[in-house]
Formats: sequence, structure tokens, C-alpha cells
Amino acid sequence: MTEKIDIQKAIKEAMQTEKNAMDYYKYGAEKMHDEKAKRSFEILATEEKQHAHMFFNIYKGDDIPDFEAFIASAPDTESTWWKALQSAMLGDFDERKAIELAIEQEAQLERDLCAMAEKIDDEAIKKIYLANARSTHHHYELCIEERNALFGASN
Repeated sequence: MTEKIDIQKAIKEAMQTEKNAMDYYKYGAEKMHDEKAKRSFEILATEEKQHAHMFFNIYKGDDIPDFEAFIASAPDTESTWWKALQSAMLGDFDERKAIELAIEQEAQLERDLCAMAEKIDDEAIKKIYLANARSTHHHYELCIEERNALFGASN
């Protein structure tokens, strides 16, 4: 039996999380020196925007009437994605640190999306969460490949 959840609130939170990830990758790409790493982050930012749009398409709230305005809004400085990036930048920020943070964040996001999908009864909405979880896992794998290509295999 699934737990009763406010599905529209969950969708809005998922949309915001995808935007947070997009902001992380956009800002991280701006700080990259390695062109391949920069391009990878730009691609990931684009894909995160697509994920946010998938959630926007099923969101029934009227508080976000325009997707592009939502995406263009300032980063959520309270998000775990943004805080991780800002914390890393206080130290010696580099491609390795940015990629390691992305690996951690993508792994957590995949777990969160799968956990939420388990709580959803509506099959169409559940499929969107699971599709995003699969894509997020792909992002996780891409970040590991990028790290290994730049710095060698790591634990």
C-alpha cells in the first residue's frame, strides 16, 4: 500500500529540484577550464531543463504559469545543489570537485525519485518519475566517466 502524498506538491518539488540541478551544471560549466568537462556540464544542464519541463507538463498548479520564466529565475540558494557548489567554491574549486559533487548529487536524486515513484499510485505520473530516475542514473554514469577520463579511475 502506498503512502498518501500531495502529488502536485511533490511534482512542484521535483520540478524545482531539476531546476536546481540545471543551475548547478550551468554555473559549474562557467567555472570549468577543461573544454570537455565544460561541454559535459552544459549538456547535463540542458537535460536537467528537459526533466523540469516533463514535471511542468503534469503540474496542475497555477503559481508557475510560464516555464521559461521559471527556468530563468534566480537559483534557489537554499537547495542542496547550490549549497554544495557554494561550499566547494570556498575551497580550491576545480573540475574534480565539481564532478565529485555532481556524482553525489545525482546518486541522491536518483534515490529520491525512485522513492517518490514508490509512493505514487497514478501510473502515468509514476512513469515520469521513473523515467527521470533512469535519466538521472545516466547522468551519474556520465559524471563518473568524465571523472575517470580526466583524473583516472577513483573510488
